[in-house]
Amino acid sequence: MFTKITEQASLYNDLEKKSVLELLQDINTEDQKVAMATQKAIPQIEKLVSQIVPRMKEGGRIFYMGAGTSGRLGVLDASEIPPTFGMPPTYIIGLIAGGDTALRNPVENAEDDTKRGWEELLEHDICELDTVIGIAASGTTPYVIGALHEARAHGCLTGCITSNPDTPMAAECDVPIEMIVGPEYVTGSSRMKSGTGQKMILNMISTSVMIQLGRVKGNKMVNMQLSNQKLVDRGTRMIVEELGLSYDVAKEMLLKYGSVKKACDAYKANL
Repeated sequence: MFTKITEQASLYNDLEKKSVLELLQDINTEDQKVAMATQKAIPQIEKLVSQIVPRMKEGGRIFYMGAGTSGRLGVLDASEIPPTFGMPPTYIIGLIAGGDTALRNPVENAEDDTKRGWEELLEHDICELDTVIGIAASGTTPYVIGALHEARAHGCLTGCITSNPDTPMAAECDVPIEMIVGPEYVTGSSRMKSGTGQKMILNMISTSVMIQLGRVKGNKMVNMQLSNQKLVDRGTRMIVEELGLSYDVAKEMLLKYGSVKKACDAYKANL
């Protein structure tokens, strides 16, 4: 039996007797452990990303799969890819046990269905070029484990993010990422440190993959969607910096071509 650190008792007690300041200081003290735990997992994260990139260059996709907080964080990260990097929403897909309803409300027994996750992947025509990343602090979520088992059996690359060592979920993965943050401040509340660490690692995976796929230039989001005035202004200033044009001309080009990269490429092609 593996050690379920995520269910161990909090290092703190009598929380209801503490002042607001004490609560906030204690939570912050615990949160500081998350970055260190994530740092220790970098070799595994690197291994996973290094295998994802060539697959995506051949047309592969990433599927995040989780339940509850873990599922919501996967959907969140996936939903940020189109506006940030200008990629279609079909490249990184977040699936949560219980479907979109579960984003706001718990769906009874959804995470206990070992078959549903794979059925959902089949609905997306999953193939050998795809990567499935399970997210579960406990590492025991049946919905995720079942999907990973079938995905691996069908030749997909599989990875996971968990807060416990040697979990059943990790056993189903090519590249398990174990981020050991210790007991939660509120015993068993893995929406706290585990959730924070999951968000950090998802950021690392998706951002590094997108950079490797050429969606960033220098340090700029040159392919971002122009979905509001703030982003139009940011994109315009990128073009001003890159090409030395006036703000008005740069903005006109940005709106004409739809992205910083396309505007800059078009301008340089006409020189």
